[in-house]
Amino acid sequence: MLSCKSLLSQTINKKRKKNKSKNKNNSNTRVSKKQNYEEEEEGFNLKTSAAPSHTHGVQPLGNLYINPGSINSRNTGLGNLQTLTDELVLDILGLLGGTHLGVLATVSKSFYVFTNHEPLWRNLVLENLNAGFLYNGSWKSTYVAACYPSFDVSSVGVSGLRVRDFYSDYLFQSWLCANLEMKPEWLQRDNIIRRKGISVEDFVLNFEEPNKPVLLEGCLDNWVALENWDRDYLLQLCGDVQFAVGPVDMKLQEYFRYADQVREERPLYLFDPKFAEKVPKLGSEYEVPVYFREDLFGVLGNERPDYRWIIMGPAGSGSSFHIDPNSTSAWNAVIRGSKKWILFPPDVVPPGVHPSPDGAEVACPVSIIEWFMNFYGATKNWEKKPIECICKAGEVIFVPNGWWHLVINLEESIAITQNYVSRRNLLNVLDFLKRPNANTLVSGTRDRVNLHDKFKNVIETSFPGTIDQLVQKAEEKKAQQKQSFWDSVTDSKVGAFKFSF
Repeated sequence: MLSCKSLLSQTINKKRKKNKSKNKNNSNTRVSKKQNYEEEEEGFNLKTSAAPSHTHGVQPLGNLYINPGSINSRNTGLGNLQTLTDELVLDILGLLGGTHLGVLATVSKSFYVFTNHEPLWRNLVLENLNAGFLYNGSWKSTYVAACYPSFDVSSVGVSGLRVRDFYSDYLFQSWLCANLEMKPEWLQRDNIIRRKGISVEDFVLNFEEPNKPVLLEGCLDNWVALENWDRDYLLQLCGDVQFAVGPVDMKLQEYFRYADQVREERPLYLFDPKFAEKVPKLGSEYEVPVYFREDLFGVLGNERPDYRWIIMGPAGSGSSFHIDPNSTSAWNAVIRGSKKWILFPPDVVPPGVHPSPDGAEVACPVSIIEWFMNFYGATKNWEKKPIECICKAGEVIFVPNGWWHLVINLEESIAITQNYVSRRNLLNVLDFLKRPNANTLVSGTRDRVNLHDKFKNVIETSFPGTIDQLVQKAEEKKAQQKQSFWDSVTDSKVGAFKFSF
């Protein structure tokens, strides 16, 4: 392991962009909102393949203050543009094509560093090349190899020129988040309830009705997928099949090639809702655990919103904080690898996360590692601490509707997840689907506006009286809770009256 403790100053102010997401499928989109925050000095362990030269010599700004006489070459190389923030410089460079970035890299050492920022080249590849690329060690090399086949990409190294006296918190933290190992203290807390072999009635009574997470063990034991799904098997079965990977489609063999080489803040995540249609055998080699088999969205048949996904990704990939779409609950089963989960109840917004008033957008840190670095520690002193666990192969986690959750793969992982609607959250889903801004909130379907009416009508036809019964039950429960509250208030007043005598 490499230690970069010496590269961090005692206290450094940073500004970072945040993600904007509507659901679990687009958690890698950036927005231009900013937040100031501080980080105290501490040591970090880097992944063994990480090398300091990959930063092009970039150091955190605090190091400038402990090196008397140093001049920040970041500023001298930018000229009049030095007054702009690093984020704004990169936003401007993001408007340029690859050729112009290459030319600008020759202007000064400072522009060389900025124009070699990997996310710039990643965006160029994903936006312009779609699936027409093979990852080639870095996004810049990938772009050059795809656009200029005759060019010798071996000269486009991932290390490149090392610039002296270049200080930037933003650029350094981007590199650090891409190369940082998960710290042991981020993995220690495990406070989720675990159950094995419980009945469906117990699950409904103790977890689904009260809307509480639970980790279930032993309910995947009969899955063929649990035995068969490894790289060799999947490559033989569907290596040439294209799956949804972020904003592009990639052949599975090409995605594995990418996953083996990549070292970046936000690794691309294979997250495909049509996997069973593309490869029917994949859909036949697992079955829904008995606890989640009542799925009322099924009455819509082919018109139901996306509800199941195969998930694959390298260590460090995952989903930043989000609430599952359409007010559904979910289960997530790990087949290979392991995942770190952090969950907050619906009434607790995670630190560093800023949902818009209508819930259509969520601003949060650029990467999952950045959230751990800068916000995870704050939760230790919270009265309502998050639910945390590591979910391993063969285990299933139940994610209740409305709960915020973050997931990061601790190693290369394969999983299946499904969102579903049971009687316990049917009314929540119907309320969600009829919101005035449903056309921006509803996801996974083309017909967002009419989904509520379609779903409600089919439910009333298929299960007559069910909605009315659930509404009546909810009203009785609400009245009972209200009565219980006033009873407690009356009792306390009577007690005080008696005490006065």
